[in-house]
Amino acid sequence: MKRREFITLLGSTAAAWPVASRAQRRKPNPRVGVLWHAADAKQEEEYLVVLTKAFQELGYFDGKNIELEHRFPAEQPERFRTMAQELAEGKVDVIVAVTGLGAREAKRATSTIPIVLVADPDPVGRGLVESLARPGGNVTGLSLMSYGGIWVMTV
Repeated sequence: MKRREFITLLGSTAAAWPVASRAQRRKPNPRVGVLWHAADAKQEEEYLVVLTKAFQELGYFDGKNIELEHRFPAEQPERFRTMAQELAEGKVDVIVAVTGLGAREAKRATSTIPIVLVADPDPVGRGLVESLARPGGNVTGLSLMSYGGIWVMTV
């Protein structure tokens, strides 16, 4: 190989390195921790299917472009605490708390990871948010309340 051919080859290879290295540094999939309330996926099957389908309708597929990390505390308060802490220490990108107890333990475990509360009748009274109008902190979600037989839903 002649000197000019070698320098040309070396130059074109070096120019391709930044492109190749950017391709290798692909951003990891978002990780969503889901803190259920039952003991296992079988007991949560109906709701787990709904959650998975909702993500798919938004273009997110578990294992492809999102990672869902499910935790099943079996309605045991100490397990809610342990599993919420586990998700926080695992640095998931967001925690979905199916119950108020799950949201409370997730809030106790982290003040920086966003927590989405699926539904709670009184998130203000339980100390999860400052107010319905301005939740503050890292907890948001859905609140269902009934006043005189009229259901009020807030987000």
